[in-house]
Amino acid sequence: MFVRVKGTEPYRYLQIVENHREGKQTRQRVLCTLGRVDRLTATGSTDALLRSLARFGQQVQLVEGYRKGQLEARAVRQIGPDLVFGRLWRTTGIGKVLTDLLQNRRFEFPVERAVYLTVLHRLFESGSDRACEKWKRDLRVPGTEDLELHHLYRAMRWLGDSKDSVEEALFHRRRDLFSEFTLAFFDTTSIYFEGQGGESLGKRGNSKDHRPDLLQMVVGAVLNEEGRPVSCEMWPGNHADSKALLPVVDRMKEKFGLKRVCWVADRGMISKKTIEQLEGRELEYILGARMRLQKEVREEVLGRAGRYREVRENLRVKEVWVEGRRYIVCYNPYEAAKDAADRMAIVRSLEDKLKDGAVQLVGNKGYRRFLCAEKGAIDRKKVEVDARYDGKFVLRTNASLHADEVAVQYKRLLLVEQFFRTAKLLLHTRPVFHQWDATIRGHVFCSFLALVLFDELKRRARERGWNLEWNDIRHDLQSLNEVEVREAGDTYLLRTPLQGVAGKVLQAVGVAVPPPVRPVA
Repeated sequence: MFVRVKGTEPYRYLQIVENHREGKQTRQRVLCTLGRVDRLTATGSTDALLRSLARFGQQVQLVEGYRKGQLEARAVRQIGPDLVFGRLWRTTGIGKVLTDLLQNRRFEFPVERAVYLTVLHRLFESGSDRACEKWKRDLRVPGTEDLELHHLYRAMRWLGDSKDSVEEALFHRRRDLFSEFTLAFFDTTSIYFEGQGGESLGKRGNSKDHRPDLLQMVVGAVLNEEGRPVSCEMWPGNHADSKALLPVVDRMKEKFGLKRVCWVADRGMISKKTIEQLEGRELEYILGARMRLQKEVREEVLGRAGRYREVRENLRVKEVWVEGRRYIVCYNPYEAAKDAADRMAIVRSLEDKLKDGAVQLVGNKGYRRFLCAEKGAIDRKKVEVDARYDGKFVLRTNASLHADEVAVQYKRLLLVEQFFRTAKLLLHTRPVFHQWDATIRGHVFCSFLALVLFDELKRRARERGWNLEWNDIRHDLQSLNEVEVREAGDTYLLRTPLQGVAGKVLQAVGVAVPPPVRPVA
């Protein structure tokens, strides 16, 4: 049964119509003609009729009663986060992997639910496990009602001990998503501690967060050529980047079954031993070279004459061989102009500062590059040498790829940098206040799992042509609530209206919008 408008202006009539079957055909039957549309609208009769009919619609009455304050909310819980990421938790297979690994463990609480709750917290609020335990009070996540703080701590410790098994099982379960896995991008970052740093993970080292005063740990990540997160590794904070790549290569080869993969990594990973062992394993690599520190690169590679070939507007390359070793010299004209302008600004500022004396300038890293402290003057030779590096970076490779492709793939190493940037700025990952290394690893690995879900959501949205901002997604999903009310002795759950991009997000992951009103059995 429905309402339709029949006729043409000004004689348009409002009718109540129903569909009925006559044999194999569906026909419409007019039950009632209410009158001319213009007259009904002018007199307010349509609105009065709707209000009268609403008395017989229970759902409408409940929603209207709550809106007017006639029904008291017994509880209000967010349902948006779990609707979306609960579906992704299942479709990515993370939940199933954890459940399978827990089959023979006799925990008295649902560990898989505790891990899922912590991952969800990383996405929407982040912070400590203590904050997560409080956050869940305003959230509807099935199976987490009885979880307490000590359960979350124990779940994190189990997850930290089981991280490798979870990663390997998840990789093999999702292997069909990786149409190819011929390139592996690897990089590391440092994460500083708010707490005591665990048993051995917390060490002082080269802080990429510019917090050398705090203990830290080193975290590495492997992404495939599509930018999908595959694996993460963790080491004490004083672990050298040059020693990070080979153990990851060996693990991926042994546990993940990846044999013919070209490894792409930044210049911090390059060392003579690393390259020798990669070649000894018959593996291809594309590694950034240290232009200023490596004599062969500084003198032989950069000093070699030759024309650059343009790959794209801001990237030119040339190939250089030194005694059988292949290098690709890359030049970015835009970056070269910027480097030259920055150096000129430093030199001009240095000239002004030298008028007041040179002693106080030695401690300034930017000035020290071009300062001859003994003479108290600018070292023009250093300025000239520095100009040789403007806009350039050098790659060492044994890959069979064309030089243009080598440069392009190395530039895609930015995928890992973006991954870490998301982990730090979006999830605010900090291994806080845990005493045990295993618990810290579980805490950080939860952020990795959160990024797997985040990546999957963004991909599904892009497939539909939607480039949704994370802040909008998070805000609008948190605005989707379920309100518990009582009416005439019965309990009902009312869903608040969809806000902003919430409808698109639900559609992207294939979740039906919950009904506006549903009774509680």
